[in-house]
Amino acid sequence: MSFHRQGALLLTALLLSASASHAETAEQDPSKIDLAKLIECTTYDVPSYNNFAMWLTGPESAVAMKQLSISELPSDNPFLREFQLSTPMTVFGRQTNRIVFASTGPLAVFDETDPHSLAKQLGVTASVDQPNKFLGEKVILSRKDQRENSDTVLETRISLNVSTVDTHPGKTLAGCSYSIEVE
Repeated sequence: MSFHRQGALLLTALLLSASASHAETAEQDPSKIDLAKLIECTTYDVPSYNNFAMWLTGPESAVAMKQLSISELPSDNPFLREFQLSTPMTVFGRQTNRIVFASTGPLAVFDETDPHSLAKQLGVTASVDQPNKFLGEKVILSRKDQRENSDTVLETRISLNVSTVDTHPGKTLAGCSYSIEVE
């Protein structure tokens, strides 16, 4: 499933229930999102991320990339869209000039071969920890909301993730996942 379609499905699930959102800050204007905070899971809710993802990948993508001073890079990974930042940004106390977007969120790309230090710093627990693969997460929010007069349950989930991936050898990826799923 494409990044754009996945974002649209998440946005549709969101529209089923406005009460399924959570955040310290809900941002309606995607151009006002602080990308570092979006990656760090510190400020925004699922609708804010979905609006941002649609802005970045939809019909306004050229405007979005220009405003963010980023350019898309070719990606060997069909599950990640990769971007080069014109100016490095600080995320999790580290500098990067590359970010990727998975179907549910943005991740910073760090020139670190060992993900353990960052995972420990962020309190991320490994679910896969092998010499050639690391995958860990820390759940920031997990909530289920029963729709009134319906059997539909929406699960809102925000998690901080640290991982390695074969298509980015010698790199550690870290960022936030934002999702609403229908159960």
